[in-house]
Amino acid sequence: METLILPVTPATLATAAVMVLGFVAALFVGAILLPGLEREGYPQPDGTRRTYKLTGMTLFFLTHIVLGVATIRFGVTLTPILSHFWSILIVANAIAVIATVALFVRGRRRGARCAGASTLKELWMGSELNPTWLGVDLKMFLYQPSLIGVYLVVLSFAYAQRDLHGTITPQMACLVAFWFAYLFTHYVKEEFMLSTWDILSENLGFMLVWGDLVYVPFLYSLPGWWLVDRVAPYSTLQWASLSAFFAVALWIFRDANWQKERFKRDRGVAIWGRPAETVGGSLLVSGWWGVARKINYAGEIGVYVAFAATAGAVSIVPYLLPLSLLVLLTQRAARDDRKCRAKYGDLWREYCARVRYRIFPFVY
Repeated sequence: METLILPVTPATLATAAVMVLGFVAALFVGAILLPGLEREGYPQPDGTRRTYKLTGMTLFFLTHIVLGVATIRFGVTLTPILSHFWSILIVANAIAVIATVALFVRGRRRGARCAGASTLKELWMGSELNPTWLGVDLKMFLYQPSLIGVYLVVLSFAYAQRDLHGTITPQMACLVAFWFAYLFTHYVKEEFMLSTWDILSENLGFMLVWGDLVYVPFLYSLPGWWLVDRVAPYSTLQWASLSAFFAVALWIFRDANWQKERFKRDRGVAIWGRPAETVGGSLLVSGWWGVARKINYAGEIGVYVAFAATAGAVSIVPYLLPLSLLVLLTQRAARDDRKCRAKYGDLWREYCARVRYRIFPFVY
């Protein structure tokens, strides 16, 4: 596949700029014009609530419709995403920097400041919590080029394999199918994002902008590089076993998060057919949350292990993401445990006696 990748030149950078800017602009226009679900967010630090129009599912399926028509009717291929990969990466980084500076200037003009932060830290963290433009919440919007972007990169590997070798292997089909399932289950409950730390408490600065526009699309798609030229197919047992592992991990990850989301909105909600049970009225111990205190982390790590496993054992590189998540989420769970122990005191000790494991049942 090395011959497929074009060197970075002014021409490839110009093409990449058109591709990236056109993609982001199309999604932004869609976020303005397309229908979406109206959902009220959670209280912000100042006590106010925002109303969000969630257009992710509409954009996700419209992407499939446009791509399907373009492929079947006009013979369009996504292989140019890979041939311009390095140029697209440079352009995405440049856009992230420009967007960060624009948000910083906008925040200063509106009198928004990151309390006690230097200029450099304010550029990193952001000055505004919920900047909007033309009625679109920019922080929620950036999830669209991030997630749909990584999906298009993953699809480009499948297109390239078909274009170069005339086939799509079962493991490549698994990678695409896994990402489709991951994103579909994300968008079908997109309102879950409204309860996350990023939306509630993080300002929009370089950290989030770069993460959405660069880190996710280019790192999360990493296993695809090891699949394009590997045309020896997985056996039925291999791809079926991997698919079953992914399905279980995704179920745990999504269902655990959805259970907590429902509980936050309605303390009387039923979980697994029974009224939600708590310790002290606030610490949920029903459903998955009675199995481990951060059981959603176990599911999330499993999902990314499944993505990496589509590439087999030819390299450690595809496994860097799940390995980094294992370290990150283990540390985060330990920090959360310390914070909650200080906040809840004896109640937290009672909760830990009830739910013994942090992330992995019977292990940790």
